[in-house]
Amino acid sequence: MHIPLRPVDLVIVVLYLIGITWFGLRFRKSGERSIKSYFLADRNIPWWAIALSIVAAETSTLTIISVPGIAYTGDFGFLQLVMGYLLGRVVICLIFLPRYFRGELMTAYQVIGERFGKRLHRATAFLFLVMRAAAEGVRVFAVAIVVGVALGTGDIASIVILSLLTLLYTFEGGMKAVIWTDVLQMCLYVAGTIVSLWSISAHIPGGVHVLYAVASSAHKFTVFHFAWSLAETYTFWAGVIGGCFLTMASHGTDQLMVQRLLAAKNLRESRAALLASGVVIFVQFSLFLLIGAGLFVYYRMTGQSPHVPSADRIFPMYIVHEMPVGISGLMIAAILAAAMSNLSAALNSLASTSMVDFYLPRKEGLSEAQKTRISRMMTLGWAAVLLVLAILSRSGGHVLEIGLSIASVLYGGMLGVFLLGTLTRRATEMGALIGLIAGCVLNLFLWQQREPVHAGWLAVPKIAWTWYVFIGAIVTFGIGYLFSLGRRSEL
Repeated sequence: MHIPLRPVDLVIVVLYLIGITWFGLRFRKSGERSIKSYFLADRNIPWWAIALSIVAAETSTLTIISVPGIAYTGDFGFLQLVMGYLLGRVVICLIFLPRYFRGELMTAYQVIGERFGKRLHRATAFLFLVMRAAAEGVRVFAVAIVVGVALGTGDIASIVILSLLTLLYTFEGGMKAVIWTDVLQMCLYVAGTIVSLWSISAHIPGGVHVLYAVASSAHKFTVFHFAWSLAETYTFWAGVIGGCFLTMASHGTDQLMVQRLLAAKNLRESRAALLASGVVIFVQFSLFLLIGAGLFVYYRMTGQSPHVPSADRIFPMYIVHEMPVGISGLMIAAILAAAMSNLSAALNSLASTSMVDFYLPRKEGLSEAQKTRISRMMTLGWAAVLLVLAILSRSGGHVLEIGLSIASVLYGGMLGVFLLGTLTRRATEMGALIGLIAGCVLNLFLWQQREPVHAGWLAVPKIAWTWYVFIGAIVTFGIGYLFSLGRRSEL
């Protein structure tokens, strides 16, 4: 049975929504504005703010509600993936970032255009638009899980309200509003996470000591799994290798993250922002996993059984039903903060890619005022697209894993192309394009695979999504390079 938020909690949520929208609107800029200012905030953002913004963009509602669910049903094995995230950031600092700061670039895909040509430039930019829109649709829907549990409203109504408020300050304030609202929102949801841990510990007889003892006896704090299996999602090898390649793709080729890195004052500050974000993300995921372990102990000791259709809803149910007055509202606001920061980042990056990679090359002689006005219209258009996709994406399962697996299907091919462009001189545009198609098609097959495939002596297991980017990147790079060599020998 649905139990609505208490009046005090509801007031806190409403005040947050009004307050964050007002805060974002303060970054409106009067007078003529360039698209460099609109999309890159004049490259005048301090590294620490970019670092927190990266973490906020990486932390969607999926993360806050799904990661505790993963620990509730499993253990801390997810941290193996986060270790790969840290390694991937180091590789990006060494390979990709120097290329991005050589010229006046505004999107990641301009690098591909300079190295290979227009066709591959547009192909990678188009894949980003498809991938980001599809993944973001799932993420926006995740908001409905939280709002639906808290307010009892329908999915569509909650999605529409949140989308319109986020659109308002993103439309007006551009990248500067996105980054600084991200900083504020991250502080809010981290504070909410710490308060949640306190609340769970206070509900357990014996407090933190009992929580640790019971969770340890249930092996909840187990991190490492060294099984050699492509079918298991959270193993050491899938985490370190798969997580490294996933981060290389998500933070090195995805405009949503690259745009933030390009907003830094210089290469040194961009590197500092990316590396610092890795440290923060590790601490943050550890906190989310602790919440899941705490919920496991709480429900085991109280003898209660949360009646929810999936583990994703356990934490939202606890927030609404068990947390003290005021704290419950704070946590709902914190989860909405993560959702809004992620949505604003997606809108800005989708608009920048549409504008810089597709519209501007076909339209010359536009004034800065015209470019900015059209950029805003593209932000509005993408808001409508994401709204529709969020409504269409309502389905079961761990929403975090669904979102990451959707992105991973195309990330592999994208990363393979970027590696061809940065690590080799012999790769050609046609070779890279063929490799990109091969990598994406293979990953699409792996994503659609429901059970192991047996063909004579060959047996293909159901591959875990954590391997998609690695496999797609290797196939794209290998086929792209070999085909390029073949074409050169013919010439």
